[in-house]
This record gives sequence, C-alpha cells and structure tokens, in this order.
Amino acid sequence: MKTRIVRIGNSRGLRLPKLLLDQTGLSDEVEVEAQGNHLIIRAARAPRNGWAEAFAEMAAADEDRLLDPELPPTPFDRHDWTW
Repeated sequence: MKTRIVRIGNSRGLRLPKLLLDQTGLSDEVEVEAQGNHLIIRAARAPRNGWAEAFAEMAAADEDRLLDPELPPTPFDRHDWTW
C-alpha cells in the first residue's frame, strides 16, 4: 500500500486505513522501531503481561516459596528497628 507522510505541527505522521488497523489488531498504542530504511510498527507490549497467571500456576504447584533461607535477625533488627 502506498500512502503519504503528512505534516502534523512540527512532526510528521502516517494516515493508516481502518481496514489495515483491523487486520493487524493495532489500536491506540503502538511501538515504532527503525530498522535500516524501514519503520516497524507493532502493538505496544504490556509490561508484566501474564505474570498473574504465571504466579497462580506457581502457587498451585507449591513453587511460590522463597529460595533463600530466612536470615537471622541482626542487632539493628532486634534493638533499633521499630514497626
């Protein structure tokens, strides 16, 4: 598909047809990356996407315990630290 780069204030932009956006599943937020003379546009990744499900699986498998043993309290913990 051929399109034009349009002026948007001091920036430039691309008009993308709705059909193209629907076909690719792109919505309001995207990531843009330059690779040589190409622009790569992809859906924005959600940080920590899927973590809740992964933690639930770990809990179900009893794998959600800390690996390090609990440390003995220090003098600071016993005398100086207050909750």
